[in-house]
Amino acid sequence: MSVRTNREKERAELHKTIWKIANDLRGSVDGWDFKNYVLGMLFYRFISENLARYLNEQERDAGAEDFDYARLSDEAAEAAREETVAEKGFYILPSQLFANVREKARLDKNLNETLSRIFVAIEGSATGTASEGAFKGLFEDLDVNSNKLGSTLADRNKKLIGLLEAIGDMPLSNGKGSFHENTNDLFGDAYEYLMQMYASNAGKSGGEYYTPQEVSELLTRIATVGRTEVSKVYDPACGSGSLLLNFIKILGEGKVREGFYGQEINLTTYNLCRINMFLHDLNFEKFDIALGDTLLSPQHLDIAPFDVIVSNPPYSIKWEGDSNILLMNDQRFSPAGVLAPKGKADLAFVMHILSHLSVDGTAAIVSFPGVLYRGGAEQKIRKYLVENNYVDAVIQLPADLFFGVTIATCILVLKKSKKDNKVLFIDASGCFTRRDTKNVLFPEHQQQILDAYTAREDREYFACLVPHSEIAEKNYSLAVASYVEPEDTREIINIRELNRDIAALVARQEVLRKEIDAIVADLEGTPS
Repeated sequence: MSVRTNREKERAELHKTIWKIANDLRGSVDGWDFKNYVLGMLFYRFISENLARYLNEQERDAGAEDFDYARLSDEAAEAAREETVAEKGFYILPSQLFANVREKARLDKNLNETLSRIFVAIEGSATGTASEGAFKGLFEDLDVNSNKLGSTLADRNKKLIGLLEAIGDMPLSNGKGSFHENTNDLFGDAYEYLMQMYASNAGKSGGEYYTPQEVSELLTRIATVGRTEVSKVYDPACGSGSLLLNFIKILGEGKVREGFYGQEINLTTYNLCRINMFLHDLNFEKFDIALGDTLLSPQHLDIAPFDVIVSNPPYSIKWEGDSNILLMNDQRFSPAGVLAPKGKADLAFVMHILSHLSVDGTAAIVSFPGVLYRGGAEQKIRKYLVENNYVDAVIQLPADLFFGVTIATCILVLKKSKKDNKVLFIDASGCFTRRDTKNVLFPEHQQQILDAYTAREDREYFACLVPHSEIAEKNYSLAVASYVEPEDTREIINIRELNRDIAALVARQEVLRKEIDAIVADLEGTPS
């Protein structure tokens, strides 16, 4: 068995263990609600071990071979607080470390209060420093006093003990402050796996917060064609951050030089996104995730345009539109001369993304098909995008890829510096494999789409490079079906052969009829 195959098998086993633990622990609590406790406790363990490892390495490099931060007194540990916060962005006293709290949890009758104080202390360690924004409110959704954990204090503490034990038993490190190789990958992988499983079991609500990993990978690969590294990346509707973090997977460590930027309107998901950043071992200065409504209160207007933008914005949500006169004069939306409809903000996100894209940048955006062919204001915005040569490609994806949504989606690719005045349309609706209850884009499907995208040429039944004049003739429809002819998979019938077969059947029928008549006549003439 190869090393890769063995690792994949180990990872699959780890995934099964993680999901079983998470499922067994939640009891009667809804899985989507309980994810905050599992993921929050996973984060608590990670930063505890991460900090202990950092401090142990610092001391051991200085010659203290037997130094173990977890066994240091809180009083002695205070000496390193200021310097550590400046570097790591937070501080945890030895008595507050995950492993030490877990060790004493069964004897702590006020475990919920202990944990509550620790979470406040961790967030408080960043107050007044450069990392305050990255940590503020991070544990808000890990409510250790919630009745969701149990109706009595004893029940809640029992659940918390179970969480500490189960999360502590996950084979992610050796638990002594020094990590195994790929530990950071395991923590991040565990987080992504749990988010995927919770989303897949949460129905429609799950799809709002999580983009399937294979779709995230495809968006990232499209956005980074021709690039081995980028300055910074952006997602204006970043959810749990999976799209942003795929750049590490695709480009490699350190290839996003200036960091990861995003904005999220949902408080819980905003917290999950920041946790996700830390679990992928990104220090606080390497990401800037903002809370708020991107369309009405954008938080990154003062940041230089982005080389790469990827996003899966919420589909056809309501927004203020032309009822807010300030939006008509907003530099993000005004160039099109019209605002996206109040009940369908899809193209408002597209215009926002375009305004943040650098001259040489690429944006890859997941869109619902309707936005590509509907009339009215949306048609006028499409006309603006086409006539200014911003639309690079439109890719039709298979149906039933996303959690809670069975309809087929598309990828809209934008560029500001194109080499031609054409739009590439790709029909990848058949690029999938059915697995369980969903369609999946396997690596070979992604590569098929990427090959067509980079070739940028006609390919029968799959890709078509269309001049702007033809798009104008079709009222600026960007629907892939308007340009890529579908393959006729019906069986071709040879009429002459069919007629010959029919004639043979008729002749055979005549012979059989005569034989039956003869048998009947013979029977009728036989004496009874």
